[in-house]
Amino acid sequence: MSRNKVEKKNSIGNEDCGFRKNVDLRRDSEVKISVIMGLYNPKNREHLLQALLSVIHQTMSDWELILCDDGSDKKGAEMICEAAELDPRIVLIRNQNNHGLGYSLNKCIHIAQGKYIARMDGDDISMPERFQKQYDFLESNRQYQWTGSNAALFDESGIWGVDRMPEIPQARDFLPYSPYIHPSVMFQKEILQETGGYSAAELTRRCEDYELFMRLHKAGYQGYNLQESLIQYREDGNTYKKRTIQSRIREMQVRYRGFKQLGILHSDTAAYVVRPLAAGALSPIVLEYLRKNIRVNHRGIYREQQM
Repeated sequence: MSRNKVEKKNSIGNEDCGFRKNVDLRRDSEVKISVIMGLYNPKNREHLLQALLSVIHQTMSDWELILCDDGSDKKGAEMICEAAELDPRIVLIRNQNNHGLGYSLNKCIHIAQGKYIARMDGDDISMPERFQKQYDFLESNRQYQWTGSNAALFDESGIWGVDRMPEIPQARDFLPYSPYIHPSVMFQKEILQETGGYSAAELTRRCEDYELFMRLHKAGYQGYNLQESLIQYREDGNTYKKRTIQSRIREMQVRYRGFKQLGILHSDTAAYVVRPLAAGALSPIVLEYLRKNIRVNHRGIYREQQM
């Protein structure tokens, strides 16, 4: 199927959005970075606009932003369509039904024109020099196939912490959390194409990135985290409410399989497999305490203990 047919099949259409001409106009200029974002019934218009404006205001301008509306209802689709009118470099495609983030991101990758694929979520904020710094790093350090960064953690009250990630993650860094902040990452596109991209299986929903990074490490690829906060990562009390028991059980399965493939599943690490379920048993009050008082810089502390 040709690229044009894919776009025609999956977009909302000229009549619905009134800006679809930008799909063809993007071919008039070189695209170095394709930013991919999956959206489903966004709840907050201002958060979405802030996220997109942080891309538009990048110091590096050779990008396209591909939004995939993953089967949103009418209100959500209209909000996404309105936001996509912010810039002619924004491309919008649509799933008629909800298929999950992995499926949507793979569709974005399929039509992406950039040499690099940058991730963004619809409620986070990229710092103005993020793309330039990550692009320059990957161009100069071909031994790494992707790069992420640290992140400033924020909610409606402002920035409340910093998530410091291991600089060159190793297998054991996957035990407590994924050692990469997904919306901070920029990949070589060819690596995603060679490895099949994201898993769209039901098992990996809500942990598509965790599964992908472990699979890439298992295949012998290596990522790097720039040691500065290139994104502001929205994390508030609602973050934990999104995690259902089913999603926690699925993450346990992903952890078990991934740890086994990486050779880090032992008697002394088995507790990390059930960690998602254990966290789900805690009350919202306790989770909020952990979020504000213990989780801050936890990943950095963990890495220092392993060295």
